[in-house]
Amino acid sequence: MTQRNTIRFLLNGREVTVPNVGASRTLLDFLRLDRRMTGTKEGCAEGDCGACTVLVGRLGPNGLSYAPVNACIRFLASVDGCHVVTIEDLAGPDGRLHPVQQAMVDHHGSQCGFCTPGFVMSLYALWMAVPEPTEAQVETALQGNLCRCTGYAPIIRAAVAVSRYGTPAADHLNTERARVTAQLTALRDGARVVTGPADDLAILPADVDDLAAALLEYPQTTLIAGATDVGLWVTKFLRPIGPAIFLGHLDALKAVHVDGDALYIGAGASYSDCQDAISAHFPHLAPYWDRIAGWQVRNMGTVGGNIANGSPIGDTPPVLIALGADITLRRGDTRRDLPLEQFFIDYGKQDRAQGEFVETIRVPLPEQGQINAAYKISKRRDEDISSVATGISVTRTGGTITAVRIAFGGMAATPKRAANVEAALRGSQWSQEAFERAAQALAQDFAPLSDWRASSQYRMLAAQNLLRRFILEHDDATTAPVQLATA
Repeated sequence: MTQRNTIRFLLNGREVTVPNVGASRTLLDFLRLDRRMTGTKEGCAEGDCGACTVLVGRLGPNGLSYAPVNACIRFLASVDGCHVVTIEDLAGPDGRLHPVQQAMVDHHGSQCGFCTPGFVMSLYALWMAVPEPTEAQVETALQGNLCRCTGYAPIIRAAVAVSRYGTPAADHLNTERARVTAQLTALRDGARVVTGPADDLAILPADVDDLAAALLEYPQTTLIAGATDVGLWVTKFLRPIGPAIFLGHLDALKAVHVDGDALYIGAGASYSDCQDAISAHFPHLAPYWDRIAGWQVRNMGTVGGNIANGSPIGDTPPVLIALGADITLRRGDTRRDLPLEQFFIDYGKQDRAQGEFVETIRVPLPEQGQINAAYKISKRRDEDISSVATGISVTRTGGTITAVRIAFGGMAATPKRAANVEAALRGSQWSQEAFERAAQALAQDFAPLSDWRASSQYRMLAAQNLLRRFILEHDDATTAPVQLATA
């Protein structure tokens, strides 16, 4: 296998080769400090404010696609073989403003202007995908962009009006698509990339088999998929992460497909990669999925990473545990399957051997009579970490609860099933009284901690109320079940 020690990518259409790229070097620092491209701003340095938004295009099984991402927590090494588009590339060759920029001007979408480049880049990505967006689509696209002074109303008006100023078909990302595709194809040399100083080494395996080999070769390594967690280790805690193995470029780890009675999600698939399949097969997760971070983070963060980091407040483990998901772990050429709930042993400890990685997540499809729900409680509705996350799956046969799986995040040191709640419900008649008994049993399952996100008492009461909410939403024994708005 050949090996390369440089990172190669397109920056606004021009090929760039960068030697000696350390694992902890961010794309934002490269743009601002090395290239003096200061239109991309540094705000929160944690992927929350969106001021650093750029587009990253990559070749996948369906061709070239672009997505807005946070340059502040996107590591430079991870854009190898990609097309990075910054705000500087939007103006036309004659200096004329881009349609998104002109709409922002005409609709007074900017005051101080600091956040504006990030808003423009997010709206640019939305316009390319949905030329005539609804206000709801605009609001979803802007979940990851923070405005402190202008207010969102004029920005939303600008977003809805962009197509009056031009068409995506005439945009250079479409007119030059064939050329860019050819350039990116030429950059694919099938080599393993090893670059950077010895104490901050960045490794990009050639394929998944090479990933398995590299993890055995570099046992004390940081494995990085979307970097939405690891990125903050660097920007907020100044933690060394090298050597680091990047896997965001491995298409074989991004596959999402149905096989038989289950949905299979590659561990490298981002939240956005999964969204259509999740919505189609688990419609109760569609609104929940939109509340996982903001658009930029959903384009980077992966389901596999959300599981592998073992966080007790991860958004996906509780809902996947409730659905009976299991995972495939791989070490070298050896694989083993494990129920997801057994993967989490204790705070910061998972059932994963050295050199082993999560390869696939398997989620059984819903069966007849199965009623599913997913809830998230957080300080902010959008782009916030959960105080309590809940997955509920109940199967009814006639008027009896015959199977039940309920899992919580934020209530213990790990995502965990509520065994006593399940026992209180299993075999009971489907009724509000049964769920009230289950809510009271929750105190036998958890003794949550207090922290700055929520107190112990709040977490317990919120979790109990989610059980009550579930039956209120699904109780067809009443003439009008309570339907709580999710929008």
